[in-house]
Amino acid sequence: MTTTLEIAKSLLTPPGDTIQEHIDFIGMSQAELAERMGRPKEKINDIIKGREPISTATAFQLENVLGIPAGFWMNREHTYRKELYELQQREELEKEKDWLAAFPINEMKKLGWLPDTKEKHVLVDSLLKFFCIASTEEWERIYIAEEVSVAFRVSLAHTQSPHAISAWLRKGEIQSKEIEIAEFDKKKFRDALVEIKELAFLMPDNFTYQLIDICAKCGVAVVFTPNLPKAPISGATRWFHNKPIIQLSGRFKTNDHFWFTFFHEAAHIILHGKKDIFLENVEGTEIDQEKEEEANAFASKLLLTENELQQILDAAPLNEEMIYDFANQFRTPPGVIIGRLQHLKRIPFHIGNGFRQKIDLFK
Repeated sequence: MTTTLEIAKSLLTPPGDTIQEHIDFIGMSQAELAERMGRPKEKINDIIKGREPISTATAFQLENVLGIPAGFWMNREHTYRKELYELQQREELEKEKDWLAAFPINEMKKLGWLPDTKEKHVLVDSLLKFFCIASTEEWERIYIAEEVSVAFRVSLAHTQSPHAISAWLRKGEIQSKEIEIAEFDKKKFRDALVEIKELAFLMPDNFTYQLIDICAKCGVAVVFTPNLPKAPISGATRWFHNKPIIQLSGRFKTNDHFWFTFFHEAAHIILHGKKDIFLENVEGTEIDQEKEEEANAFASKLLLTENELQQILDAAPLNEEMIYDFANQFRTPPGVIIGRLQHLKRIPFHIGNGFRQKIDLFK
């Protein structure tokens, strides 16, 4: 079966075909045309066969000899070369089907990250533009090569789904560009975490918008990116074009998990360097255990200090009213208190889950 690409190639003709048709019509040979233009016969044959482009000088010579304006030949040449390049690109893109097939294309189309088409060359081209790369080799070099690239700084080679993870991360970068943020101010951001903790306690309906706004004023981009199949990543923190990004997926469906993840990522920005990239819940990447423990400790203490936790433990046994009273006193979500007690095995994991507030970042 003839493909659309093969049909397009058969229909594309060089401007030399038009030259040949015209000299045939007026009864002129290629040899005579070459003589009248003062050009070697071989050169004229190359032009007619499309092996040699029509230069500006050649276009004006054709105008003088054949009486057809130079602009016509120059436009014909430009259009031919443009369409020829596009066809060559399509041929190259057709070879990238395996690379394309490794991405969760259907989900990316549903989310609007890629156009809703079945044309593989269109999807490959769109995916290259999505990643801002010239070819699949650049994707391999940036995201897979063991010799970590300047652009990404970590290899996904040993992860379960490098294609899906790279797409999720790239979408976060695109989203961050849409946020107008101030110059990064570490002190201002650290101070703002007190205000953000109060936001976590109050949980207004528009808490995500308020969170984005507070962080943007401190120079931090916070983005929410839906998970892709086979990429159960919960969060990521990195610097992109000299701007810190906290990217959250909403993988966890309760407020205590969400806020712990956010403050954990915030800790990476405050405590760790610009050259680090932190991917949460991604197996196969190199993990700096010390820095992860530092971020965990930072998030834990911010949500509930050791002194506050001790007061709760001293008050045991606890009832529902006491949990809410402590939450109100310490301005922290009740679910955080329950989660901490479960983690310390002071209560079973099936007890107290009603204190957790369910959230959906993408409803």
